[in-house]
Amino acid sequence: MQNKKPSIKNPFLILFTLTLGIYIGKYLAVPNQYIQISNTGTGELPKLVELLSYLEFNYVDAIDLDSLQEEVIASTLESLDPHSSYIPIEELQDITESMQGNFEGIGVQFQIIKDTIVVISPISGGPSQRKGIQAGDKIVKVDTMNVAGVGFTNKDVLKTLKGDKGTKVLLFIKRKNVDRLLEFNITRDKIPITSIDVSYMVNDQVGYIKVNRFSGTTEEEFISALDDLISKGMNKLILDLRSNPGGYLSAAINMVDEFLPKGKTIVYTEGAFRNKQIYKSSNYGRFKKEKLIVLIDEGSASASEIVAGAIQDHDRGTIIGRRTFGKGLVQEQNQMSDGAAFRLTTARYYTPSGRCIQKPYTKNSDDYQKESLKRYSNGELYHKDSIKIADSLKFYTHEGRIVFGGGGISPDYFIPLDTTGRSDWLYDVLSENMINTFVFDYIDAHKKELSKYKSAAEFDDKFNIKEPVFNNFIEITKDKGINGSTSEIETSKDWINMRLKALIARHQWSEEGFYRAVNNDDRMIVKALNLHLMKH
Repeated sequence: MQNKKPSIKNPFLILFTLTLGIYIGKYLAVPNQYIQISNTGTGELPKLVELLSYLEFNYVDAIDLDSLQEEVIASTLESLDPHSSYIPIEELQDITESMQGNFEGIGVQFQIIKDTIVVISPISGGPSQRKGIQAGDKIVKVDTMNVAGVGFTNKDVLKTLKGDKGTKVLLFIKRKNVDRLLEFNITRDKIPITSIDVSYMVNDQVGYIKVNRFSGTTEEEFISALDDLISKGMNKLILDLRSNPGGYLSAAINMVDEFLPKGKTIVYTEGAFRNKQIYKSSNYGRFKKEKLIVLIDEGSASASEIVAGAIQDHDRGTIIGRRTFGKGLVQEQNQMSDGAAFRLTTARYYTPSGRCIQKPYTKNSDDYQKESLKRYSNGELYHKDSIKIADSLKFYTHEGRIVFGGGGISPDYFIPLDTTGRSDWLYDVLSENMINTFVFDYIDAHKKELSKYKSAAEFDDKFNIKEPVFNNFIEITKDKGINGSTSEIETSKDWINMRLKALIARHQWSEEGFYRAVNNDDRMIVKALNLHLMKH
C-alpha cells in the first residue's frame, strides 16, 4: 500500500529531532544565554527542542531528560486520539508476547491461595508438564528463595518464574500425601498463549468456540477448533467474542473468511495517509452456509467488532448480547531506536455497509475512557431502549435491515447484564477469595470421588454441589467473619454452587470443564440454543 510522505509531526521524527536538539544543546549551550535553533518550517517543533535544551542547563533541579522525553512523546500521542499511545521498553515485552501468542517460562497456570503459589494446571506440552508438575502442587521455594508465606503477588510470581528459553530454575514442590518436598529442575521454554479459551460440542449439532483475543496464532487455532468440531458433527456454531478486546486486523479478516462466500467485503480501511484498502472473502472457508450465532458485549472491541459487523451486514448470522465497545480506529505499531514503541492511529475501519463504529471522542477527554462505565449508570446494560445512537448514522444490511454506526455494534437480540445471585454478602465472599480457597480444599479431600468422572461432559451432566457441601462453605465464611443474612445467602446460593462446580471442573478438565458448567445458565447461550432449535 503506497503511503504519503509523513509530516514532521510524525512521533518518530519528533523523537529524533528532540534527541538531536538536546545533543546540540549539550555542546553549544551557554548558561543564561539564549540559543537560536533554526526553524524547520512548522514553528512548533523548534520551540519544544529549544525549551528542553534550555531546561537541561538552567532548571533549579537536575532533570532526567530521558524520562522527560518519554513524557513528551506519550502526551503528544495521547492528545491525538484515545488509542494512539507510547509503549515503554519495560511494557513492550508483555504486549508483544500477548499478541505473538507465546512467552518464555516454565508453563504453569497458577493462583495464590493462602499466600502460597498453587498450580491450577501445567500448560499442555510445556516444560512443567514434561517434568511431572501436577495440578494442586504448591510451589514453596524457587532456587534459594522462599516464595510461600512471604506476600508474593501475581506480578512477583511472573517475574520469578518467567525467563529466557534455555535457562534453568529449581522448584521445590509440596504435594498432597507426600511427606518431603519434591525437587524439579526445569528448563524454561517457549510457552503458547492461546487465543481460544475453549471449543466443544454443546450437543450433537451445536459447537461452541470462545475466543479471548486476535493474536498471531488465532487463525491456526481457530481453524483447528473449527475442523475438530465439524468432524464431530457440528452444523451450528456459537462464536463467543464477549470481553474480547481485539488484536490483529488480519486475524479478524481470516476468521470472517471462514463464514462468507467468495468475493464479499469483510472490512475496508482508509486514512488521510493510507489509501482505501478493501478486504474480501476467498473461496476457502469451512463454514460458509451453516448456522452461526455471535455473542458480544461491552467488552468486545476492535477486531471483535470487525467480525460481528461483517456477519451482521451480510446477514450471515445472528448477533446476540449487548452493544460493543465502539473502537473503529486502526493502529500501526512502530519500533523506536531505543527499543520502545508507539502505536499510531493511521486509518479508520468500516464494515461492509459503510459504517464506522468508532464511538465519539474529543482530544484529551476523560469522558471517552469513562463511557463504558456510564453504560452501567444510564441503564443501557439492562434496558435496550437506553441505547442512544444518532438516527443520522443509519445503514442497511444486505437484506435491508437497519443497523447503526458511530457507537459499536448493536446486537440483533439484546440480552441484559445478568445480576442474578448478586448480594453484598457475595461481594464480601469474592473479595476475600473464599470460593477459590474452598475449591482447593475440596479437591484435596475428594480426589478419589472426582477421579471417577472420565470427561468434562460426564462431570457436567452428573456432578452437583450437594447441600452439606454448600452448608460447609457457609460455615467457613462465618469463621472468617463474613456473615450474610438468610435472604442474602439464599439469593446467592445458586450462583455460588455454579461457581464451585465450575472451578472444580476447571481443575480437573481445564477450560472445557469450566465453561461447560458456567454456560449452562448463561442467558446468551440459552438464547443462542433456543434460536438454533427454532431454525433446525
